[in-house]
This record gives sequence, C-alpha cells and structure tokens, in this order.
Amino acid sequence: MAKGGFPGMGGMNMNNLMKQAQKMQKQMQEKQEELGERTLEMTSGGGAVKVVITGKKEIKELKLNPDVVDPEDVEMLEDLIMSAVNEAIRQVEEMYNNEMGRMTGGMGMGF
Repeated sequence: MAKGGFPGMGGMNMNNLMKQAQKMQKQMQEKQEELGERTLEMTSGGGAVKVVITGKKEIKELKLNPDVVDPEDVEMLEDLIMSAVNEAIRQVEEMYNNEMGRMTGGMGMGF
C-alpha cells in the first residue's frame, strides 16, 4: 500500500481527500446561505392568494384578493391559503434539492 493511501483509492492520499471534502462542505454551506436568501412567490385560486417565502421557509408576505374574502365561505379561503403555502414550501425544497444535487453530483443528499 502506498504511503498515506488506501487500497482502491487510485493512489489518492488522505490529505487530498480531506481537503476536497472540506472544500465541498464549504461550497455547500455557501450555497445553502445563498438559497436561504432567495424568495419564491406562489399563488393559488388564480392569484386570489399570494405567498412569498424565503429559502429558509419563512413566509415574508401573504396577500389576499379582497374578492375572495367571503364571510359565508371562510373554509374556501383557508383552503386557498393552505394550498399556496404548501406549494411554496414544496418549491423551496425542490430548489434546494436541485441546487445541492448539482453540487454533490446527485449523491442523494436531500435538504
């Protein structure tokens, strides 16, 4: 076995492997911070409800079209809000998975 190497590692020494892992970890942390600053906008009910969410899954804005506020049908409004918020969260998760998948070469590291 070569000094500092492992069988089957193609002669790569442990120091180089550690440096590459640390570099990738730093890049992933920077990407996570960048994604956390992004905002996404989702709507439901044809634009009746609008949600703005950050990459940290924080709701920054919630707008309701006054036309959908019907005191006789609060349940419909609740459903529209839930739909918009759930879709916003799903989009943030998809954004993270896509971006991190590019960095990890598709190693399946979900966030």
